Amino acid sequence: MIDVMQIQEILPHRYPFLLVDRITELKNKEIVRGYKNISISDPVFVGHFPGHPIYPGVLILEGMAQTGGVLAFESMDDKVDPKSKVVYFTGIDGAKFRNPVRPGDRLDYEMSVVKNRGNMWVFKGQAFVDGNLVAEAELKAMIVDK
Repeated sequence: MIDVMQIQEILPHRYPFLLVDRITELKNKEIVRGYKNISISDPVFVGHFPGHPIYPGVLILEGMAQTGGVLAFESMDDKVDPKSKVVYFTGIDGAKFRNPVRPGDRLDYEMSVVKNRGNMWVFKGQAFVDGNLVAEAELKAMIVDK
């Protein structure tokens, strides 16, 4: 388990843009699972959409990317200092949104490594609510100097 305080040691993101609350499973260079609790107090619901709050798909993808970023940093052969590096989200392919995500949901992320070459990563990402697929995409990322 990696809690939110430890995640903040790995990723540069902070509230309100840190979109993963906990890592529940991590196998280096293979898979990571984590989640975000979606709350009506999340600032995005002020405008998306008043009276009909739906968590934006772009934030689901960003949360998946952040979860994959934790896996990338933790999997590096030469342990890198996350304070001197950053993971850039470089591409999205095949994004699909299956069901809406609402306040009160626990958004579970699963990121599997498709390919890794040095600082380049390709992940198969999926997001679930109550075991139901809500979004999926192939995400590409690169670890670079700050």
